[in-house]
Amino acid sequence: MKNLKNRRKIINRQALQEALEAVLDKDLSTQKRRAEWLSLYKQALNDGYAEVKRRFMKDQDGALAVLGNAYVIDQLIRAMYHMAARHLYPSANPTKAEKLCIIAVGGYGRGELAPQSDVDLLFLHAYKLSPRVEQIVEDILYLLWDLGLKVGQSTRSLDECIRQAKSDWTICTSILEARFIWGEKALFTELQKQFRKQVMEGRENDFLEAKLHERDERHNKMGDSRYVLEPNIKDGKGGLRDLHTLYWITKFLFQVTDISELPDKGKLTQSEVEGFTKTQQFLWTLRCHLHYLTGRPEDRLTFDVQPELARLMGYTDHAGATGVERFMKHYFLIAKDVGNLTRIFCAAFEANSKRRRLLDLPKRVFRRDIEGFPVESGRLTVDDARRFEKKPVDMLRIFRASQRQNVDIHPDALQAITRKLRYLNKKIQKSPEANAVFLDILTAKEDPEVTLRHMNECGLFGRFMPDFGRVVAQMQYDMYHVYTTDEHTIRAIGILNRIENGRLASDHPVASQIIDKVLSREVLYVAVLLHDIAKGRGGDHSVLGADLARKICPRLGLTDEQSETVAWLVLHHLAMSETAFKRDLGDPKTIQDFVGLVQSPERLRLLLCLTVVDIRAVGPKVWNNWKATLLRELYYRAEDLMSGGMLEEGRDMRADALRDQLRERLSQWPQNDVDAHLSRGGTSYFLSYDLDSLVRQAELIRVAQSHGEDLTLDVLVDREKAVTELTIYAPDHPGLFSRLSGAVAVCGASIVEAKIHTFSDGMALDTFLIQDSHGAAFKHTGRASPLEETIRKVLSGEMRPLQELEKRARTGLKSRTDVFTVAPRVLIDNKASNTHTVIEVNGRDRPGLLFQLTSTLTRLGLQIGKAKISTFGEQVVDVFYVKDVFGLKIDHENKLKQIRTMMLDALKQNATSNRTGKADRRAAE
Repeated sequence: MKNLKNRRKIINRQALQEALEAVLDKDLSTQKRRAEWLSLYKQALNDGYAEVKRRFMKDQDGALAVLGNAYVIDQLIRAMYHMAARHLYPSANPTKAEKLCIIAVGGYGRGELAPQSDVDLLFLHAYKLSPRVEQIVEDILYLLWDLGLKVGQSTRSLDECIRQAKSDWTICTSILEARFIWGEKALFTELQKQFRKQVMEGRENDFLEAKLHERDERHNKMGDSRYVLEPNIKDGKGGLRDLHTLYWITKFLFQVTDISELPDKGKLTQSEVEGFTKTQQFLWTLRCHLHYLTGRPEDRLTFDVQPELARLMGYTDHAGATGVERFMKHYFLIAKDVGNLTRIFCAAFEANSKRRRLLDLPKRVFRRDIEGFPVESGRLTVDDARRFEKKPVDMLRIFRASQRQNVDIHPDALQAITRKLRYLNKKIQKSPEANAVFLDILTAKEDPEVTLRHMNECGLFGRFMPDFGRVVAQMQYDMYHVYTTDEHTIRAIGILNRIENGRLASDHPVASQIIDKVLSREVLYVAVLLHDIAKGRGGDHSVLGADLARKICPRLGLTDEQSETVAWLVLHHLAMSETAFKRDLGDPKTIQDFVGLVQSPERLRLLLCLTVVDIRAVGPKVWNNWKATLLRELYYRAEDLMSGGMLEEGRDMRADALRDQLRERLSQWPQNDVDAHLSRGGTSYFLSYDLDSLVRQAELIRVAQSHGEDLTLDVLVDREKAVTELTIYAPDHPGLFSRLSGAVAVCGASIVEAKIHTFSDGMALDTFLIQDSHGAAFKHTGRASPLEETIRKVLSGEMRPLQELEKRARTGLKSRTDVFTVAPRVLIDNKASNTHTVIEVNGRDRPGLLFQLTSTLTRLGLQIGKAKISTFGEQVVDVFYVKDVFGLKIDHENKLKQIRTMMLDALKQNATSNRTGKADRRAAE
């Protein structure tokens, strides 16, 4: 508490006790006296907390704030004990059994109390619990509870504390950081004495292993990455609990009361202790802001609080990065520093240990050295840290040896690398030997992901490759990207390695088959390494990244031809996914344009592999079978065209061939019925589906006509592609597709692709590929399913989709996408297709957006031929292939301007507001 200035302004215990004792002079009942006391306590608590908060908002010092909060509770408990022991349950000469000591444990024991944290207390007595002690404890607890505080408490004797501390590491840890508050101090002194003698002595290694195991379990539970974009700042990797773990182990092993004592013991440098203090200060400041902002014990940096926290902590927008992105980057760098501290502390713990297998290391055959590095306790190390000064390239070589031989690196060596990073200067960065070692690590058959991650966490990766260092901890403030840029890149490299080694053949069969045909593995691995290297620099990261690739690749030893291929891949690393997810793969122009860009089978193979690992590494729920299907289809169609395949045939010839095949499959039909069906659809219809789909649709139409039904619906679940195909046959009319998309939205399904066809007899056949909210095939149960029932209600006018969606938006939980801003954008392309105008719409996702967009297209008098729907976190990209009322592409400038204006208006509307006019609403409904 020595750092807490002017404490009496926070809470004056003497004045509080005088006020409490003054109540005793009043002629009040016990109940009324207690009410007045409670009022005084509450006033002191509120005033104290308010003063701590006022100071915190001024000085932004979280360490002082948590000290201040703990001090407020200390003084209240002291006053409560004083009143209970002296006035409520007085004893002129209390026996040993009647004596009580109040001890703070947990975070409160360290003198750290966040604004919304629990107050953890140990009520310590000598041996048997006496009635007086029980009454004092009960009185204090009831007062704390009545004040609205969350109290974790235990009442134990000395013997119980020691016995339980021996058998339970959690209790052991709580007593380790115990702090005397008030009462019989001799009891606290005796507890400390017995704890050191009976619990701590000789159990240092057991405690160390237990705490490290506990940390690993916690990391696994939280996702085992410090780079997730909604991190838990307390329990997540790189959070406060990791610092607490180091603090506990330090106290247990070195018998110190504070980290600051370690330099004097020769265990750490002064700068490393200052690093511990700096990281803890930042995390405490952040946690206090988070608690004050949310008004609850919240420890997750969710997207909705990140912008306000950034503002409160003074982060502003700069070129290339918003304030919230700069704030989160600082957080991730702090989390990385916690990882560095962990390695440094573990080296100190290792040196203090007499066990050979201290950190649960794997058993190995011990040898004198591996590739020139000594082996200690089964791990690579160096005899003298000055080796890295004299030959900095050995910092890379030790990681290559570790990777090749599957041997861990000793904490002493990692500590030495962290301390000697300054010797990796520009000369070493350009050294052919050093770059050859790095390229060996990157392209090794052994998993490079683990090695690169360790290099990144100790700072070596970013130091050796400064351009990569710029994206370390770089985040994008959106719901699509789950990891920081550096973590995403390292994961992508690991996925590529697993594909190459055949470990993901079932997930990525095409990539697994073609990766062995790639002419240069180095090109592919370096392209994955560099594909996002220019993020956060402002401007198009693909263009900037390609320029960087041309500078970095020669340094890594790649030839001019290889360097240019890497630069091309970086420049176009989004081309394949954008084509597959945004364009009609059944349109020959789409494939022709894509092949015109790619030009060679080698580039096609490289681009597919890069695209797969890039998407897969975005996050655990981003990749799905539908995306795999689209990429696979684009790859095969492009490969066919490159080898002179079927796309070079004329559209009419291919449509006629499909008609002939369909005629054969329908040979059991009467000839007149077959002729009538084949004459209904035009060339575009027959080219839009495979033969099996055309047969199924023909049977559907025939059944519908025989029963005279106005609406016929068919559902086919395709689990392999992770989509449900919904086919609807109904009389065509303006707004049909819009109504159907609204009905699908009301059912909670998401449309990923849609095709719309109107036959010569005025009937429409619309097909939707839909998924559930998890990216899986939408479940459909029976003919009388909610999906079919909703569609019938919408088409009959019984249900109005927009009103239903607005109602749900008002009554449901606030969408997480509401905190994001996505600039609305409408792109109109008349070159992407020979037959349609392509409208691409970008905006923030919300319930019913597709319905509003399609309603707008209907009001514009446009015919929708196909729609492709993609969602990237909070951003939606909807692409519509449209024609005018005459079945032609739209080329009139005024009409194009009207389309852009009205579609932008639809994007800007709030889903929960009622901005749509009555006339427009009727048209949409």
